[in-house]
Amino acid sequence: MIAVKSLVNIPILNLETEQQRWNTIYKVFSEPKPEIESTPRKAVWKKNKSVLWYHPAQIKKYHTPLFMVYSLLNKAYILDISEEGSVIGNLTKKGYDVYLLDWGSPGLEDKDLTLDNYIFDYLEVAIKRALRHSGVKEISLAGYCIGGTLSAILTSMTDLPIKNLVLAAVPIDYSDVIVPNKWVKAIQDGTLNFDRLADAYEVIPSEFLYAVFMALQGYNIGPTINLVTRAHDIRYVEKWRRMDKWMKDAVTFSGAAFKQMFNELYKNNKLVKGEMKIGGHKVDLSAITCSTLVISSKRDELVLESQTLPVMDLISSDDKTYQQVEAGHVSLCLTGQFAFAIEPWLAERSTKIK
Repeated sequence: MIAVKSLVNIPILNLETEQQRWNTIYKVFSEPKPEIESTPRKAVWKKNKSVLWYHPAQIKKYHTPLFMVYSLLNKAYILDISEEGSVIGNLTKKGYDVYLLDWGSPGLEDKDLTLDNYIFDYLEVAIKRALRHSGVKEISLAGYCIGGTLSAILTSMTDLPIKNLVLAAVPIDYSDVIVPNKWVKAIQDGTLNFDRLADAYEVIPSEFLYAVFMALQGYNIGPTINLVTRAHDIRYVEKWRRMDKWMKDAVTFSGAAFKQMFNELYKNNKLVKGEMKIGGHKVDLSAITCSTLVISSKRDELVLESQTLPVMDLISSDDKTYQQVEAGHVSLCLTGQFAFAIEPWLAERSTKIK
C-alpha cells in the first residue's frame, strides 16, 4: 500500500493578501521617504553646521532641564523620529524641558575639526547656552553612543554644573569591539591605517560611513525580511520606513576627528588607559562625581556591554546606577524606549517644581 501524505496542514496561499503585501513593499521602495516632523522646538544657538534645539515641556514639572547629545556618526533626529516613538517627545510629556545638540554634517571647510573642538567649542558652549536660556543653575546631560563618550569626557574636565549624567550605549573600552578580529589586528598593527583615507578625502564621505555601519552589522538582511513578513501591519511599515530613511541619511565626518577617534580610541584605547589628551590635558574619568546612570542594550549590534560597563569602575560618583534594557542599538531610540528607561531615574534626581 502506498502512503499518501496529508495536505491538511499545508497553508493555503491567499492571493489577495499576497498582492497587498507586495503592493506595500513596492510602495516602500518606490515612494519618497517619509517626512519627519519634530516635536515643537526652536533654535536657541547655532555654530557653523551645529544647532541647539529647545523642546519645551508640555506641562513643566522639573526645574532641571535635560541636555541630549547624539553620536557624531549619525543624525540626531532618531531621537525625535515620530510622534509615538519620539524620545524627546515622551520626555517633554513627562514634564522636562529638553535641549538637543544637532552636530550637523561637516563640509570640506571643516576638515580640521578635532574631537577637542567638538567637546569644548561646541558641546561645552552649547551647554552654557542652554543654562543661560533656561535660567537654571544645574542641568542633566544625556549622551548616546559616541555622544556619550564625548559627554563623559567633557563632564570629567568642565566646571559646568552638571547635576546628572546619563551614558547610553556608550563605547568607553575599545579592547573588545564589534568588528572582525582581522580588522582589530590590522588597526592595532597599522596595516589598516585610516590616516591615509582621511588625508585623501579630508572629510569622510557619508557613503563610506554608511558602508562601515552596515558592515559592522554584517549587512544584516533581518530588517528587510521583517518588512516582507509584516507588510500587512501598517504601523510597523511606517516605523520601518522611518528607520530606513534615518539609516541611509548618513553624515559626513571631519577628517581630523576621524583620525583622532580611530587612533586614540580604536587603535590605542587611550581613554580607558588614562592616556587620552583633550585640550592638552589628560582625560581622567575618575573626576566624574555627579549622579550617573549607565545604560546598555542586550541586543546591541554595535556597542558591546563590555565596552560600556568599565565606566562604572572608572568614575568616582557615589550615586551610580547600571541598567541593561531589552533593545538593540537603534531600536532603543527608534521605539522611544530610551525615554522610559531614563525617566524614573531622572525624576528622582531632578528638582521638582512645587
